[in-house]
Amino acid sequence: MAEYLPPRQFWPKRVYTLPEFATYAKRFNSTEELLGKAVAAGRGDRTAVLFEDQRITYGQLLTQASKFASALRELGVKEGDRVVLRTPNIPPALVANFAILKLGAVCTPTSPLFSRHEIAHVANDSEAVAIIVSAALLGEVEGAKENFETIKHIIVVGGDAAEVKAKGFLAYGELVQGGNPTIDPVLRNREDVGLLMYTSGTTGRPKGTVHFVEELLIVPDGFGKYGWRVTENDVVGGSAPLAFGAGYSSYATIPFRFGAAASLIAKFEPEKMFDTIQKHHISILTLAPTAYRKMLQVPDAKTKFDLSSLRVCTGGGESLTAPTYHAWKEKFGLEIFEGLGTTEMMYVFASNVVSRKVKAGSFGQAVPGYELKVIDEEGKQAATGKIGRFVACGPTGTVYWRDPEKQQRAITAEGWNLAGDFVSVDEDGYFWFVSREDDIIKSSGYRIGPEEIEVTIATHPAVSDVGVIGVPDEVRGQIAKAFVVLKPGESLTPDDLLAFLKGKIATYKLPREIVIVNELPRTATGKLLRRVLKQKEPAAPQPAIK
Repeated sequence: MAEYLPPRQFWPKRVYTLPEFATYAKRFNSTEELLGKAVAAGRGDRTAVLFEDQRITYGQLLTQASKFASALRELGVKEGDRVVLRTPNIPPALVANFAILKLGAVCTPTSPLFSRHEIAHVANDSEAVAIIVSAALLGEVEGAKENFETIKHIIVVGGDAAEVKAKGFLAYGELVQGGNPTIDPVLRNREDVGLLMYTSGTTGRPKGTVHFVEELLIVPDGFGKYGWRVTENDVVGGSAPLAFGAGYSSYATIPFRFGAAASLIAKFEPEKMFDTIQKHHISILTLAPTAYRKMLQVPDAKTKFDLSSLRVCTGGGESLTAPTYHAWKEKFGLEIFEGLGTTEMMYVFASNVVSRKVKAGSFGQAVPGYELKVIDEEGKQAATGKIGRFVACGPTGTVYWRDPEKQQRAITAEGWNLAGDFVSVDEDGYFWFVSREDDIIKSSGYRIGPEEIEVTIATHPAVSDVGVIGVPDEVRGQIAKAFVVLKPGESLTPDDLLAFLKGKIATYKLPREIVIVNELPRTATGKLLRRVLKQKEPAAPQPAIK
């Protein structure tokens, strides 16, 4: 796979300062480390996964993963092959993940919200040999099928097995049932590619981010140990998709490193999240700020649900805001320890959870194992309180798949990772978010690029001009708002335009507001003046503190 990685001189430097990082073998298998060793030590009956009313033990999870791994091997999947995973957060997703890793293949989880065009791009860009998809999400895969270049097998989780096979696909349940539970784990080098995750496509097509085998242990041994301080008695829950670093690390690596359990929900709903906390006795909750704001709107939640199991609440993906922090603490007596990380760097590298001392509005300090700083336009360290570019260095780093040009823009000359944010740092080492380096829209934990929406809207024959910005939203943090100029004599309603966009871009990227205007502010050279559009928008409403 070396040909798909950038030249070595453009890789970020990596520092391994924690003693845990020195204990890894040169070659190991991630599934063996996270599941196999627990079972071998006699802990196979401990709960590994909770989903609705299901309880899956470590022994059951390992057996199912081994049986599925043997079935995949019979299909021709081998070490280094990429296998796309497209499911919500359900137990078969974890089974598939550990099966892929046990074979020494590369798990490539993708967002359930990806359109057929994005699915085809990921499958072809990764040169995946198989795709594992939930029956509920099969439609877009079927729509993308004719454009697949390397996919040999489509494996469907759930649905009617006869109907699945009639379409020429394979039934996941039958593969697991017929698999051999004894299969030797394939050992990989620490710096082999173990996981390939794709960005949400904020600035165009989703881009592959490379994660080495060692990172599946580094994240638990760093953030899991020193941030959440996970023990075998913990249950980690939340709603971030497994397709992104936040969800994958939270539910596919961290709990299992410590003999803890992962609580899964297929789709976030405020009351369902409360009910899941109560039913699964979640002790560590990790959610996007939007989710916390939605939960704050549930009436009588404090008296209706038992949240006594919670000991840590963390958030990330967008700015939490001080009002949300105070509202949650006032209502439930719990702090939210905000953090910041990127899918490129696998997980959180700055957080309030390490010190357990919150400065409301700050996303915290460096996670042990990482160094963070703010640099000015000349690349020099900025003074305390001054706004600059946020850079990080640690045991994980940004490595793009088949994109050497983007790689060069992601790393400083000294090998530090550019996080893509403007921030400041105070005298206590707390970092404060200012803005993205561009005009990225952060909505419900997702980052959305306005250009992609604009280009798609512009293809409507009635549209003359279009501009998209992010505007404040009490629940989602931000929403995409489109300003559209029509061609002379044309008539088009916002609902008509929204219907036109559906299926052309992912659902979460659809503009929540569409306004028909006479003209857009542009420079003499034709550049859209987004700041002028933003200046006309009212300030963000904030949740009331009760």
